[in-house]
Amino acid sequence: MSLALKLDRIAARAEELRALLGEGLNGEAYVKASRELSDIEPVVRRIGDLRAAERARAEAETMLADPDMRELAEAELYELKDKIPALEHEIRVVLLPKDEADARSAILEIRPAAGGDEAGLFAAELFAMYQKYADSRGWRFEILEFVETGLGSLKEGIAEITGRNVFARLKYESGVHRVQRVPTTESQGRIHTSTVTVAVLPEAEEVDVQVDEGDLRIDVYRASGAGGQHVNKTESAVRITHIPSGIVVAMQEERSQHKNRAKAMKILRARLFEQQRASLHATRAADRKSQVGTGDRSERIRTYNFPQGRVSDHRINLTLYKIDRVMQGDLDEFIDALTAEDQAARLAAEE
Repeated sequence: MSLALKLDRIAARAEELRALLGEGLNGEAYVKASRELSDIEPVVRRIGDLRAAERARAEAETMLADPDMRELAEAELYELKDKIPALEHEIRVVLLPKDEADARSAILEIRPAAGGDEAGLFAAELFAMYQKYADSRGWRFEILEFVETGLGSLKEGIAEITGRNVFARLKYESGVHRVQRVPTTESQGRIHTSTVTVAVLPEAEEVDVQVDEGDLRIDVYRASGAGGQHVNKTESAVRITHIPSGIVVAMQEERSQHKNRAKAMKILRARLFEQQRASLHATRAADRKSQVGTGDRSERIRTYNFPQGRVSDHRINLTLYKIDRVMQGDLDEFIDALTAEDQAARLAAEE
């Protein structure tokens, strides 16, 4: 179907929905029609802009025949030469199939991989970076699990990030992040390379994932802290094993066994939901394993080079020399570029 015919149908459907709503629909029919109209209104507005630009082009082309109006018409056509293709591109992007998970909140998981203590230190810095980014977007950042190994080194960090379109913005962060710098413990001034794994999973509701209690093995035990600190004397820590999938989630952040179990179930649902998404969209390699990878130094999506002050995203060959700002949560330039690259790839696939 041509773009023009598709746009005509969308505009006609919008008029039909407005008429239905004006006739006094109520109940579920009203809600359904309102939601559909709300979903297509952004593209309808752009269709209106495109149609207006096309009418202006037709009028300018007619004016070319008038010697008195020719200069004005040529100026108008010069402006519309870029405007009309830009509007058509915007519309094609809006019409791309939506990932239904994009609007959801997300579960962020960060773990050190290769590099020992230095990897753990950088894992903690990345965790803080995403917290600052969430703050800048007005999202709620709730720590579900934060296991330190001493000296500020992070063994595992898990957070729930709540807000609109969280997953859409953060899904490209999944993968291996590599850091190159001189550790504070390095007496010879040599640059070390370490890696940290990041996984971003769309948050799942109970209706998304049906978990049979019979498929769970739940173990409780005493929580332990770094160096024996903050050790609970009660068995408040919880480990949940989902037997069919083999997924294991352990939680000891809270002093309440009930709260730890609730948090562990939230993470388990997110991981199971991502497994389901992976089976439905295998070609997108969306499963958690491919997001995180093995953590090997050679397998990375982004490198943070502190001596040179640069951050490089290897998927889109984008390097920014503002590492201090990036570590303070200034991630939009990377995320916007990754989003645009993804849109371009999907547009090319549809042609």
